[in-house]
Amino acid sequence: MVLVLAATSTAHAEGSRVLVFSFENLAPEAMAFAVTAERAQAPVIVQIDLEDIVHPVSADYVKEGLDHAKDIGARAVILRLSTPGGLIDSMREIVEAVLSSSVPVITWVGPNGARAASAGFFILLAGDVAVMAPGTNSGAAHPVSSTGQKIDDVMEKKILSDATAYIRSYVAKRGRNAHLAELGVSESQSFTAEEALKENLIDAVISDVPGIIERYDGKEIRRFDDRTTTLNLRGAAIETFEMSARQKILSRVLDPNLAFVLALAGLLGLYIEVTHPGLILPGVIGGISLVLALFAFNLLPVNWTGAALILLAIGMFVLEATVASHGILALGGIVAMVAGALMLVRGPIPQLRIQLGTTLAVAIPLAFITVFLVRLVYLSHQRKSVTGEEGMIGELGVAKSDIHNDGKVLVHGEYWNAYSEKPIPAGSRVRVVEVHGLRIKVETVND
Repeated sequence: MVLVLAATSTAHAEGSRVLVFSFENLAPEAMAFAVTAERAQAPVIVQIDLEDIVHPVSADYVKEGLDHAKDIGARAVILRLSTPGGLIDSMREIVEAVLSSSVPVITWVGPNGARAASAGFFILLAGDVAVMAPGTNSGAAHPVSSTGQKIDDVMEKKILSDATAYIRSYVAKRGRNAHLAELGVSESQSFTAEEALKENLIDAVISDVPGIIERYDGKEIRRFDDRTTTLNLRGAAIETFEMSARQKILSRVLDPNLAFVLALAGLLGLYIEVTHPGLILPGVIGGISLVLALFAFNLLPVNWTGAALILLAIGMFVLEATVASHGILALGGIVAMVAGALMLVRGPIPQLRIQLGTTLAVAIPLAFITVFLVRLVYLSHQRKSVTGEEGMIGELGVAKSDIHNDGKVLVHGEYWNAYSEKPIPAGSRVRVVEVHGLRIKVETVND
């Protein structure tokens, strides 16, 4: 267009220059608009990777991912599962979000070798399409107490009845094998990908995301609200929805082992700051660590008997520094610390419990550090002052005159006005017992 306009007659040269200028300035804006429009129309599939324990932070992450998919008009969501399970309340939040999602959700256990155990089994079967990769497994979803302890028979029956009814309520509506899903809960059965497909627990066994897109592009599915929709997946860009930095940090903090370390580090840091005012750094680190630990323990299944044992252990370490127990109190504190830590967080899966190795690695060094620091403080309080008036008490000197109501003594090479309860002859050795300004009270030292 510019070349044609440039080749016109001289009479139209002025107009030509105006047109050239206009098109040249409009071109970048037009191109930007075209690119924006193209991006807005480009199909997108949002992938959410649930690779963590199912807990409140991971539940928030999944729900935010589903909301994001809705906001951008995604064609579908692929919820990839690789989890050992987790907390039942967080699992229910995720299942509810999947069932009510306005965007079709494909749940996929992958990659090869992954698992969706316990709470992950419930989430897998909630998807509009449920897929597993070869070499994966799912199931073992029998509910246990949050502390890992034995539940009484009546309560266990209630919990189990509630869990089985819950999974039947949506698995049957999805047209899957509700009876076998119930056995995965009541009998804690696990299923390989091939077994789950054969028994109509899942819809397909597929190795990767491109395979899922190829298999289900153009397929019509029935949503949980009985609406039918056709999946248009081919050519869609895969957008992985990542955890926010805040979620990543909080997710790591919810590891019971890290929460335990943070709690003890916080207590130690605050103790150092209190006993050594002005250091600032131990107080700051200790305060942050303790707040993060309290956040974790607020969400984790905490056994308060374990917390009481840990506090008892700290008390024993303090006593060891002030009482001559020959190490008995320190040993008792270590035993109490180990027992308390192992009892502190007893989640339904091993990943939600404090490991013995972590406990020993923390308890023994903490015992020595605490005893050492408290001992220093104790000795500093017991040590006699060597300056000022208090530094004079107990010092020895010589009476330079007869002393009773008045007299002179030589102490530290200095002459002092002195008095005593009983008469003291000149030349006697004396000890300072009280200091009153520039006058001291002395007593005779018996050689």
